[in-house]
Amino acid sequence: MTELIPIWMFVALFVFVFAGIPVALSLIAIATGFGLIVFGDSLFLQLYGSILHTASNFTLSAIPLFILMGALLEQTGLALRLFKALQLWMGKFPGGLAVSTITMCAIFAAASGVVGAVEIVVGMMALPAMAKYKYDQSLMAGTVCAGGSLGTIIPPSIVVVVYSSMAQLSIGQLFAASLLPGLIMVVLFILYILITCRINKKMGPASTEADTVPLSEKLQITLSAIIPPMLLITAVLGSLLLGIASPTEAAAVGAAGAALLSLAFRELTFTKFINALKTTIKITAMIMLIVMGGTMFTSIFAVSGGGWMITEWVDGLNMGPYGLIFLLMSVVFIAGFVLDWISVVLIFVPIFTPLVNAAGIDPIWFAVMFMVVIQTSYLTPPMAPSIFYLKSIAPKSMTYSHMYKGVMPFVLIQLLVLAIVVFIPDVATYLPSLITSR
Repeated sequence: MTELIPIWMFVALFVFVFAGIPVALSLIAIATGFGLIVFGDSLFLQLYGSILHTASNFTLSAIPLFILMGALLEQTGLALRLFKALQLWMGKFPGGLAVSTITMCAIFAAASGVVGAVEIVVGMMALPAMAKYKYDQSLMAGTVCAGGSLGTIIPPSIVVVVYSSMAQLSIGQLFAASLLPGLIMVVLFILYILITCRINKKMGPASTEADTVPLSEKLQITLSAIIPPMLLITAVLGSLLLGIASPTEAAAVGAAGAALLSLAFRELTFTKFINALKTTIKITAMIMLIVMGGTMFTSIFAVSGGGWMITEWVDGLNMGPYGLIFLLMSVVFIAGFVLDWISVVLIFVPIFTPLVNAAGIDPIWFAVMFMVVIQTSYLTPPMAPSIFYLKSIAPKSMTYSHMYKGVMPFVLIQLLVLAIVVFIPDVATYLPSLITSR
């Protein structure tokens, strides 16, 4: 019976999740319950080691600073100015407001790193603007959800920080590896919107607002709105990729830069600063609780023989590297239907890493594929966090049917990016190789 514990742990996890119990509490309860069967009274000594490892993991210290950077930007008017600047230049084309939304999400994701914050901040500005010109509801929903999901892969991403901690990989190399796939995804999203709205202009009518603004005013708005966040992004990623700063130091640079920008524009009040700190504490506590639960879960899973069980099963299938990649990506894709991204990373990365290393698969390449699939889970029901975020800010006329229909083309584009990464590994490995060769 005890040799089946790893299987029963996953069964119990899915039962708890479907019962509506928070994932963090589910992981902790299951680890404790099955751990008592394996270790008895000495369980808490075993779990203490897992908790201590999580609490003393220096890599994870970058998380609150990246969250603080995003929270400070969220509290200021920088995002609104940036969206208005993009809208002035792109809105005059069919689908231009949707393209502005995707571009805004990409820039804000690179200046924030927080999944969810990007979608809510941009969605609150983009939805009224697109509704004003009677954009198709499905296109509106799909654009905001897909744009929000970019926070998963575009660096600096909290997903990358947690993944690197679990897989013992360089954060700098993972940031570099995810940069090109993220940009390719942004370009494909934009091409889809432009082609769709060119074929059917009623999907995304052109905006007339830009025609009333003089060129000199456009340039002034653009310089004041786009240059500051680009400088912030360059400071964070540049200091990290050039080896000037560690991940935590780069995150500190980002948080300090966001505060300085807010002060420079005279938008950082004491109340807004306190709100940013509250948001940082709340999100960090949530993430770290799940990290602790995931570490406890995988620890009991491994000790009870789960790692050996999966290794023997995979060896018995006698698959090559590409067969193994297809199997593991399928598992992640399916798990993403019911689990949030951090749970998938915490549960499956420690299990998959030995298999990937044994098969001779480049761990950086595999990590990028993993993160692309994680990003699809952000859009795929029934979990689909992006749809729940959108529902909280969407107009009443926008139904779940609009949302599910709207995200499907973007899910297919994400899978296309996955195929590109699978068959052209240099897309993921070229930039990290430049860092290594220095």
